[in-house]
Amino acid sequence: MYNDFYKLKESPFNITSDPDFFFSSSRHEEAFEHLLYGIGSRKGIIVITGEIGTGKTTLCRTLLNRLDKTVKTALILNPNFSDLQLLQMIINDLDIRYTKKTKLDLVGAISLFLIEESAKGHNVAVIIDECQNLNVRQLEQIRLLSNLETEKEKLLQIILVGQPELGEKLKNPALRQLTQRVTVRYHILPLQKDEVEDYIKHRLKVAGADPKLHFTAEAIDAIFAVSQGTPRVINILCDRALLAGFSKGTFTIDHSLIQESAKETQFSYEYNS
Repeated sequence: MYNDFYKLKESPFNITSDPDFFFSSSRHEEAFEHLLYGIGSRKGIIVITGEIGTGKTTLCRTLLNRLDKTVKTALILNPNFSDLQLLQMIINDLDIRYTKKTKLDLVGAISLFLIEESAKGHNVAVIIDECQNLNVRQLEQIRLLSNLETEKEKLLQIILVGQPELGEKLKNPALRQLTQRVTVRYHILPLQKDEVEDYIKHRLKVAGADPKLHFTAEAIDAIFAVSQGTPRVINILCDRALLAGFSKGTFTIDHSLIQESAKETQFSYEYNS
């Protein structure tokens, strides 16, 4: 609704995981480096955690776009399936051909694929999002896949991504063999206060916003006070604030518009100007 008014080519504050809008905050850049290191060094199992809305899925999609073409990848966004279905999803995303659907045959097909890719000098990485929803049996299946290796290196790199509950789940004694194989861990924290303005400017620039559109310093402070640096909450607030600014015909987003937006979106507002 407000895109034409602000000369936007697309909505800058959608809550979809669009890698075009990826913002390299200090924490997200560190997470990215951990992922590149874990995959490039063939560390086997990597765990990335973070609270809801901190940009984990966007980070994963950005990683897929930036990895070298010699790294074959699969991204599983909704792993809430049986362990057998999870294997099928991995195989389908890696475009592995198979005929039989027993667990043994599926693991065999994956193993053959990994050996062939390794012979070509390729690496293979599987990213599984929302892993806090996986049960012990599914996680144990993932551990078994991580056992596929040569004498010198892991053939499959597995990135487990999830909310902090994933870290707690991995403390389960039944998963101690999996936990022992986790060689790289990183917990993504929200944006720091001094990054919020750059984050907003970055998204507006990517969307092609009119240069006259700007958020005041007080508005930025209010956004941080409400969101505590969580990107998804920032997006929701800014989207509603642009709608409010459009209805008032203004290119200046001030703290009163943020206050109004916070109330409309039912976020707690405790900012004092």
